[in-house]
Amino acid sequence: MKLLDKLKLNARKYNMRIVLPEGYEERTLKAADIVIEEEIAQIILIGDPAKISESSEKYGLRNISRARVVNPVSHDRKDDYIKMMVEMRKGKGVTAEIASDLIEDPLYLAAMMIKAGDADGEVAGAEHSTGAVLRPAFQYVKTAPGISIVSGAFLMIHPNRSFGADGVFIFADGAVHPDPTAQELAEIAVATAHTARTIGGFEPVVAMLSFSTKGSARHEMVDKVINATRIAREMAPGLTIDGELQVDAALVEEIGKKKAPGSSIPGKANVLIFPNLESGNIAYKLVQRLGGAEAIGPILQGMASPINDLSRGCSVSDIVSMIAITANQAAGKK
Repeated sequence: MKLLDKLKLNARKYNMRIVLPEGYEERTLKAADIVIEEEIAQIILIGDPAKISESSEKYGLRNISRARVVNPVSHDRKDDYIKMMVEMRKGKGVTAEIASDLIEDPLYLAAMMIKAGDADGEVAGAEHSTGAVLRPAFQYVKTAPGISIVSGAFLMIHPNRSFGADGVFIFADGAVHPDPTAQELAEIAVATAHTARTIGGFEPVVAMLSFSTKGSARHEMVDKVINATRIAREMAPGLTIDGELQVDAALVEEIGKKKAPGSSIPGKANVLIFPNLESGNIAYKLVQRLGGAEAIGPILQGMASPINDLSRGCSVSDIVSMIAITANQAAGKK
């Protein structure tokens, strides 16, 4: 069974509540219709019920009537959310008047639904920028305990199943943070290991990548990876992790044993942590385009509850897949 099929099967068991703030967007509605039909998740749409019903009829959708629809202008939790927003952000100057305006923004409403426990996760970005999606998430949902940074992981499915976890890898960070510190890099590693378990379905073997293997080069960039590896071990003592490693030592056993004879993971890595966004983004695209791997993501990690950002060029199937992934993340949090 393909990994995405497994994720959908698992999502059906979990029955998570996923909120879609872009309730009028055509691809989002079509994806919601499929998710409801396949019982991948409970769907919450934000928008005027009459407009959503009209759009549903226009696109020939049969299942949208089974979604929960929340009108951002008028709903029974509006006053509660406004009070929560003021309490959480009054130190930043948020008043009841400001909160009353913000809560009618579907992206802010979705974040508050998650914060209040009325939804388990969110998928958005088909018609909004990453910044617009993440701003309310950072302000109200915030990061997970012990994690100060949000990062973007890519699920990489390679045709050569002798690598990684039966051909599956998690790459991070390939989407969000340009130049993490050693502490932040360690947090990315720990968060990505969690993603490997909840989304990849495998036990993580983490390689902290560099242009150096075990002191073969000296540079402050290498020192960052060495320190990040130490911090990650302190944060997650049971995690199988090693660094600093060149990527061939992490992926090819005979090279790993030669370059890093004392390593616990020579050639066995299935989670690759890149030292910065530049290297991570280049690597996943090279493996995708030249290596023939399927790349799924970015999967945002490090949030207290899962909120995933779509590409504005996403397809209906992309949204369905991300809803399934978000449902699995939400179940992992629980």
